[in-house]
Amino acid sequence: MKIDYLPQNMKGQNLTVLATAWKQIKEAAGVSSILFRIMVPVVIAVKILSELGLVKYIATAFAPVMSLVGLPGEMGLVWATAVITNMYGGIVIFASIAPGLHMSTAQLTVIGCMILVAHSMPVETTIARKTGVRIRFMIPFRILCALLFGFLLNSIYTLGGFLQEEGRILWEASPVSSSLGSWALSGLQNLASIFLIVLVLIILMKILDKLGITRLMNKLLEPVLTSMGIGKSASTVTILGMVLGISYGGGLIIRDVNSGRLSSRDVFFSISLMGLSHAIVEDTLLMMSLGGSITGILFGRVAFTWIVISCLVRIVRKMSDTAFYKYFFRRNVVRPCKNQ
Repeated sequence: MKIDYLPQNMKGQNLTVLATAWKQIKEAAGVSSILFRIMVPVVIAVKILSELGLVKYIATAFAPVMSLVGLPGEMGLVWATAVITNMYGGIVIFASIAPGLHMSTAQLTVIGCMILVAHSMPVETTIARKTGVRIRFMIPFRILCALLFGFLLNSIYTLGGFLQEEGRILWEASPVSSSLGSWALSGLQNLASIFLIVLVLIILMKILDKLGITRLMNKLLEPVLTSMGIGKSASTVTILGMVLGISYGGGLIIRDVNSGRLSSRDVFFSISLMGLSHAIVEDTLLMMSLGGSITGILFGRVAFTWIVISCLVRIVRKMSDTAFYKYFFRRNVVRPCKNQ
């Protein structure tokens, strides 16, 4: 009897594991599909602009602005490329231009921080729009914050005489193939990576919730989140978005928006915060490898984000619903929530 029973018991356990795994895969596919419907058309449009050489013409408009943040005009092309395409697109241009400019560590930190605050705008602002945040707010918000952050950092480094030695670039981007097939294959690999990350993220959230770590994490971070205006209902996805990126955090917020778990203002503050600080581990290491200093790339960025979001919260809290929905958030995107 035992011999017959154990295999049957094990078979039942295997079916349960498979059912659970399939459920997580379906959930990950649902979240990923939201992102893919946004990302794929935008990526194709950006590729067309690049092939037509229009990105360079758009980039020239940024060059005069670089003098305001103490950077060579050539860095305008780098930042514009990162804004219009993504961080890696900007890095490719940076790797081909920066070595001949003999920039200081302070300058490398400034351009790195500006890229961190404003990059991948077509994709990330479209994701933000799906959550309800108005694009006409998000684009100027991130661009102006990047310029303000760059100006403040440059002023501090220059007046204090900090990081004025010539910077050392530790990483150079590998050449990118112009082949359409290579570009398409790379795009498919990126989409597969996004799906896997979303799947791991969902599983991680389940595990954290089961172990009670989510509650503990929210409790520990509650004072910080509260001071920036992020409500409890949005705290978990906000933290994960800050750690892993706005694409992943935004995807989860879109899901929670559709479920009615979050209030409109919590969504707005959360997405605004992610816009300034997201993927803080990966992106920090990436920008430091380009010669940026951790004083600005990590500590300065987090402090700047806290100050800006705290001010934004205080301003928006005093607004009427009419003004909020007119200028910052699209009405009826978020379902009624008990926190509203």
